[in-house]
Amino acid sequence: MNLLDQKFQINQYQFDDDLIDGLEEFYFAKELWPIVYLITDDILKEAYVGETADTYARMKSHLKNDAKSRLTVVHLIGSQIFNKSATLDIESNLIKYLDGDGQFKLQNGNLGLANHEYYQKKQVYWELFKSLWDQLRSKGLSRHSLEFINNSDLFKYSPYKSLTNDQKDGLMIIIDNLLNDKAKNVIIEGGAGTGKTILAIFFFKLLTTDSKDFNFAEFGDEESEFIEKIILLKDKFWQPKIALVVPMSSFRKTLKKVFKNIKGLSGNMVIGPAEVTRNNYDILIVDESHRLRRRVNLGAYFGAFDKACEKLNLDKFTCTEVDFILSQSRKNIFFYDENQSIKPSDVEKSVFDKLKSDPDTNIDYLKSQFRVRGGNAYVKFVDNLLKCKTEDIEGTYNSKNYDLILFSSLSEMIEEIKKKNNEVGLSRLIAGYSWPWISKKDKGLFDIKINNVELQWNGENIDWINSPNSINEVGCIHTTQGYDLNYTGIIFGNEITYNKNTNRIEIIEENYFDKYGKQSVKSQDELSNFIENIYKTILLRAIRGTYIFVCDDNLRNYFSKYIKTRGFDKKVEEVGLFIEKPELDPFINAVPLYDLKVAAGEFSENQNVEDIRWIKSPKNLRISDDYFACEIVGESMNKVIPNGSICGFKKYKAGTRNGKIVLVQSMNIQDSDFGSGYTVKEYLSVKREGVDNLLHESIILRPLSDNPIYKDIKLFEDELNDFRVIGVFDRVLYP
Repeated sequence: MNLLDQKFQINQYQFDDDLIDGLEEFYFAKELWPIVYLITDDILKEAYVGETADTYARMKSHLKNDAKSRLTVVHLIGSQIFNKSATLDIESNLIKYLDGDGQFKLQNGNLGLANHEYYQKKQVYWELFKSLWDQLRSKGLSRHSLEFINNSDLFKYSPYKSLTNDQKDGLMIIIDNLLNDKAKNVIIEGGAGTGKTILAIFFFKLLTTDSKDFNFAEFGDEESEFIEKIILLKDKFWQPKIALVVPMSSFRKTLKKVFKNIKGLSGNMVIGPAEVTRNNYDILIVDESHRLRRRVNLGAYFGAFDKACEKLNLDKFTCTEVDFILSQSRKNIFFYDENQSIKPSDVEKSVFDKLKSDPDTNIDYLKSQFRVRGGNAYVKFVDNLLKCKTEDIEGTYNSKNYDLILFSSLSEMIEEIKKKNNEVGLSRLIAGYSWPWISKKDKGLFDIKINNVELQWNGENIDWINSPNSINEVGCIHTTQGYDLNYTGIIFGNEITYNKNTNRIEIIEENYFDKYGKQSVKSQDELSNFIENIYKTILLRAIRGTYIFVCDDNLRNYFSKYIKTRGFDKKVEEVGLFIEKPELDPFINAVPLYDLKVAAGEFSENQNVEDIRWIKSPKNLRISDDYFACEIVGESMNKVIPNGSICGFKKYKAGTRNGKIVLVQSMNIQDSDFGSGYTVKEYLSVKREGVDNLLHESIILRPLSDNPIYKDIKLFEDELNDFRVIGVFDRVLYP
């Protein structure tokens, strides 16, 4: 029986003193089954989520609690397939998604949320949760679909998250610093997508939540020290004066909305750097602190900056917004990434270097990739690509978890982004600042014109990603930094090129139109650093995949060596794998590539073996002089060999080949005047007993494909005269 056929049960009761007697009719309470429950009030618009195996005792306890006793209705959820792991998981998901739904403010604390693997978690219990969520929507307890919530800012920046190990370590560093009277500052460093903002919001919620609302019961003995420190922290900072400082106005507005919907927080707790001058604080948490400013290229902000300096008795010509923070707060937490500094007005790295050297400052690092499904491997690839560390790039980027595609056609990329937006939402176009913003004053004009495509820059400065027309516009670094997207379509403009003679990415300053992004720049290297940081930052915006269109021919050719392409025929020569003298060392650092165009379908036609060329040998591959490579095209072996892969083979000499994947040749099947036929298949032989020895009766060449159109190729005894096995498949070298 399918476990999902055993439906769950939801019973509703008034949450009052008569509840305990009413539980007699709820089987799962009487029999002490683990259940999940939801207590709500439609007037207060507050809720509490929990799980228990002793419903009677838990409800009695909640009825005595001041905050929970103000709630009026309880929904008890039971099922015969519930176990402790399942109810902890469902409780955790209910907390996360109800918070993201926004209908209720949750009384729950944000510590102790379950995030563990258990039997049939995905196959059974996630499907059950989706059905449960539909029932909650039908009862008016939730409003939005799970898909909608997944893309919402309320969900993405919710404090109800299970932290990574890196984030937990960072949290402990922060807590230790706050408990240490001699320490003043913490700097948490991490690249784009490492969860800096999540940790900042998580800690903010932790500080403003009553200790009795934390789920300490789910912590193990090894975490007793952590629990003790949380209690000490709450005692030391009881009702602290605290704020989250966000330098970018657009992202600040988004986080204000998030805070507004979290119990115990308010939008007023999210402030800009100049606003810190209005109060003294116990703790200031600064997100995206690399975007704090100095008095350079501030435009309309010059006045507010100067007034803040005057109020704080700071020299406006030498101070920065970092000084604003330091002068107004007892304790400071900076979330920082020097590689996301994008313009001259940003605080210089030397300011943070000086702060790091202060004995009152502690430092920690976030390394795990929290946003991009390609993980740290993708982050490393992007860094190597932009820094032209080609020796560290092993062929074309390939990941089962992340789409990275270089398009030859901008219109095709736009079409694909709109398709993804319809499928999963939050898919947007982003470009480098290679075109002036002429539509800002005249909405009838187009800013970006590439071939027959005409586009406009973002029509909104604040929260552009969520604006109604954003799918038809192009965002920039200023409207996307800090945000998560599902897919991005990135346009590399004419301000960035590649010099193949020096193997460097170079900047063409006259094609860069961010006025405040290049004024006061001291050198070409500094401008290059800013622009490369911009592209790296937007290349790390997308959770599921990144699509790229490149205007510059040289840069496009460079990228095509390492990124899968769409819309033009990517030759093996463009993959950047070929190696020639003097670097060439055959069978040491190089493998011969035969131009067989091996067909992973029927025997290919009209093929001749051309002169040998050599490709780089992947690292850690041991090869000998019987090793060679071929490019395999077609889908009949796609369970093992992706279409277009370069594969390694060992020349067949002797021994069994039964059950192995082999490269075979048949002169008999095709006209030898036009070349031999080649194919790659799994080899199976059927034999019969002869007078003297075993004889082949037939050979089966079996496809390994998820497409059923590919069938076995059967060769009988009279067709085997010209049949030979050339090589035995070793591995896919370059997908």
